[in-house]
Amino acid sequence: MDRMIDFIGQLKIRSVNQGTSTGQFWIGSSEAILPSYTPVDGSLIANVYNADDNGYETVVRKATEAFRLWRNWPAPKRGEIVRLIGQRLREHKEPLGMLVSYEMGKSLQEGMGEVQEMIDICDFAVGISRQLYGLAMHSERPAHRMYEQWHPLGPICVISAFNFPVAVWSWNAMIALVCGDTVIWKPSEKTPLCAIACQKLIAEVFVQNNVPEGVSNLLIGGRSLGEKLSLDNRIPLISATGSTQMGKAVGVAVASRLGRSLLELGGNNAIIVSDMADINIAIVASVFGSVGTAGQRCTSTRRLIVQENIYDEFRDKLVHAYRQLKIGNPLDQTNHVGPLIDKQAVKAYLDAIEECKKEGGNFLIEGGTLKGEKFPGDCYVIPCIAEVKPDFNIVAKETFAPILYLMKYTTTEEAISIQNNVPQGLSSAIMTLHLREAELFLSVNGSDCGIANVNIGTSGAEIGGAFGGEKETGGGRESGSDAWKNYMRRQTNTINWSSELPLAQGIKFHI
Repeated sequence: MDRMIDFIGQLKIRSVNQGTSTGQFWIGSSEAILPSYTPVDGSLIANVYNADDNGYETVVRKATEAFRLWRNWPAPKRGEIVRLIGQRLREHKEPLGMLVSYEMGKSLQEGMGEVQEMIDICDFAVGISRQLYGLAMHSERPAHRMYEQWHPLGPICVISAFNFPVAVWSWNAMIALVCGDTVIWKPSEKTPLCAIACQKLIAEVFVQNNVPEGVSNLLIGGRSLGEKLSLDNRIPLISATGSTQMGKAVGVAVASRLGRSLLELGGNNAIIVSDMADINIAIVASVFGSVGTAGQRCTSTRRLIVQENIYDEFRDKLVHAYRQLKIGNPLDQTNHVGPLIDKQAVKAYLDAIEECKKEGGNFLIEGGTLKGEKFPGDCYVIPCIAEVKPDFNIVAKETFAPILYLMKYTTTEEAISIQNNVPQGLSSAIMTLHLREAELFLSVNGSDCGIANVNIGTSGAEIGGAFGGEKETGGGRESGSDAWKNYMRRQTNTINWSSELPLAQGIKFHI
């Protein structure tokens, strides 16, 4: 805890002009102060300055100017800067992980894990910096060479959510940096200190390596700031993580100017538990998936679809496991579940419980809020389980809280249909030791989600695979695989090295 307090003190939160000579840019206004409260006990951590109009224009201008320089650095050299960022994160993993846990409310292990994810994506991006491959194609014209190459886009904007206050930014930013883009980050107004911490660590690397001013930038503010960024023609790509409602607004705004948007939105994720599953593995996956980060992951398990032959046995074991959960201060590593992010989230949790009860849900573990000395701040809730029918309206909605819906199925095809019958399409899983069930689930007739797992849960994706989903999840892909292509523009090149000018499709033109 002392290391975290010292770390926060070193950020100099109240400075109105951060890093103007350190390769990053952040300007705030003393007229607009944003307080950051911890959900751990409701106390004020610090006051942060929001960006004003002048600060906004300065940041976008600096990012645009820096792009003209940064894009000309060789990609492996840009990768070396990202490698050094990863090293800096390693050196500060403990205090930064504690800050993530303290400002957001997730368990300390998850806070440390989030910083480790940043380190991992830095390592991944370093490799990508030497693999920004194009393709060579055979031309139909003699003595012609045809190929494609990839160029940086420009200043890109990352709008991140509170539940992963640093990791999701790094998925975008580290890949974009090695691609030659500059980055403007608008973090969640609920977790600004985590963003400031990351920018300060980056600044130290940049100043030591003469990185152009404006390569990495931070703008703090609310919804109006996000709207302004989305409509700005100088920003070719907006990568936004958040609710489906927010994503639809961003998508429309960006599309209105024919810009690009990369959307990572809501999830309503299910685990199918077959009667041929290893039940012990299924229990662990289900519990962690549903209560990890207090149910505030976009990949959180919200629905369990259990085969009727094992339903009673599985239900009883699940209830028993839930009764072992320890709820409390997330910095205490003996606790499994911390608080929700704020009182608004608590209200949404309570409203969903009431809606479920009105539809006929049977609660096996009753939900509710927790009060008392052990639960200061009014944001601690009880992870709950409700037996429901698949057609309940509440089941099709995403509630960012630890509410788990339990339902039965008879055939595998029925289970897949139940799973797919929601608006969202992010993550999915089946627990089975039967090869045919697993392959059906992964086939074109199976899960309609962007992520489909066998014998692991819905949360805890690795950075090496492209992350994202379908339907109301937005269709974007971040992090691994070839997601780097989102941050670049494709160019097809044809070179005629003959002494004639043959035309494509055999067209003849004589003058």
